[in-house]
Amino acid sequence: MPEPTAVAPQPIHDVVVVGGGPVGMLLACLLALRGRDVVVLERRHERSGRSRAIGIHPPGLRALAHVGLEPAVRAAGTEISGGRVTCEGRVLGDMSFARAGAVLSLPQLETERLLEDRLDELRPGTLRRGVEVRHVRDRGTHVVVDAVNVGDGGRATGVVSVRARYAVAADGVRSGLREQLGIDWHAHAGHAHYVMGDTRDDTGEPDQALLHFEPSGVVESFPMPGGLRRWVAWVRRPPAQTSAEQLATIVRSRTSSVFDTAVASEPSAFEARQHLASRLAHGRVALVGDAAHEISPIGGQGMNLGWLDALRLDHDLETALRVGAPFEAFEAYDQVRRAAAARAIRQAAFNMAMGAPASGMRLRLRNGAVRVLAVPPFRGLLARAFTMRWL
Repeated sequence: MPEPTAVAPQPIHDVVVVGGGPVGMLLACLLALRGRDVVVLERRHERSGRSRAIGIHPPGLRALAHVGLEPAVRAAGTEISGGRVTCEGRVLGDMSFARAGAVLSLPQLETERLLEDRLDELRPGTLRRGVEVRHVRDRGTHVVVDAVNVGDGGRATGVVSVRARYAVAADGVRSGLREQLGIDWHAHAGHAHYVMGDTRDDTGEPDQALLHFEPSGVVESFPMPGGLRRWVAWVRRPPAQTSAEQLATIVRSRTSSVFDTAVASEPSAFEARQHLASRLAHGRVALVGDAAHEISPIGGQGMNLGWLDALRLDHDLETALRVGAPFEAFEAYDQVRRAAAARAIRQAAFNMAMGAPASGMRLRLRNGAVRVLAVPPFRGLLARAFTMRWL
């Protein structure tokens, strides 16, 4: 009889990260810098071209500096050195970020490219695209992640199984792993609809965030690289199909500013909601970024908060792996990062409330509050809040 063929044992990685967005990629870079065996499984074959996050706050920039990306991000981004709040043409207040630290504006697509390139430098082959995770099994001493290879059309072309000491769900707001683990997803205050789009910056203020707290709803705009500016406007309900002309009409009617439709990107509508997972870990699986918390993008906290999650999780994972990868690795992470997310949710809810439509006494009270916040000593506190220094 022929001798049986020996089957090589499947390797056990240190960490498997499910999701190759900006948070999952930063965590993978941090672990790779420590020499850890990390693998990233990402369903998409290429980065999304959708217009998404642009703000990189000082804490987020410090997180990127841990993997050596601060110079590249500064070179590619546009600095926002201050902001001004107006209502019906009158200035309610302004602030400088000189002490708190400037915010950088860089489209998420470019940030993801820098992170992916850096991960490839640190540990080539770590990112595996076209892999859709279906299930994670906690074996007590390690986890087994069951997945399939998917083609460009989304059709499964093969089965994948990955073993690791720990798994991290960085698979976004609609996290399949969070749902599979039975972790509750609690809604929190803060809900509104917005439309946004990018066009040429004709404001003459290429380093300023301009916030128009108008009676009919806020209109915000932020400088971007390449002489562009992003506009975001509150709407009562999103239109069935958002056009550049519709966004230009909103901007012009509320602020008298110009939104050049001839060079504008296709606008998009989005619903800002807020959620927090009931816990950020289950056994050997931890949640990170949008899989752990959904934060309103008004104020630009979500991606930066996820990066701070990654910094803490990198520390806790390294500590656990050094002592033999115990089961109870994420208790401190769960407590610390859930508390931070709760603070971010309260801050975002406040931001959204300030930008909601207002009239009569409510409008006067809101504008009066903004004027008070814009003078010392509150101005410094407001700048720290805007730049996420409080995190």
